[in-house]
Amino acid sequence: ALCVIRCLVKKRALIAGGGAPETELSLQLNDYANTLTGMEQYCFRAFAEALEVIPITLAENAGLNPIATVTELRNRHAEGEKTAGINVRKGAITNILEENVVQPLLVSTSAIHLATETVKSIMKIDDIVNCAR
Repeated sequence: ALCVIRCLVKKRALIAGGGAPETELSLQLNDYANTLTGMEQYCFRAFAEALEVIPITLAENAGLNPIATVTELRNRHAEGEKTAGINVRKGAITNILEENVVQPLLVSTSAIHLATETVKSIMKIDDIVNCAR
């Protein structure tokens, strides 16, 4: 709770919760990956797939079928429902903003930033190890 308050003090912005932003970003990254080829395409698709871990975990923790739930969530976002998210209380996909399920923007941006930095570090280490061989 204190972390949420800290995030709101640092950046006063809220976004939809329920896995909606991660699903939307995943779809956008997959669309962008379709314009690429080779290793770049693979990397963007892997990053997009990794973002889906959040709604999958949310569905599992809510006792829902994660595959069916995330598939429906993905379809709703593909149809243009950018704020569709997993409603844990109703056990369904709903417009999560209408349900007042929000999260601080800084939580999501920080998580994505840290994950990206971690991957970059791992790739640098891998390059150094491969060069040493």
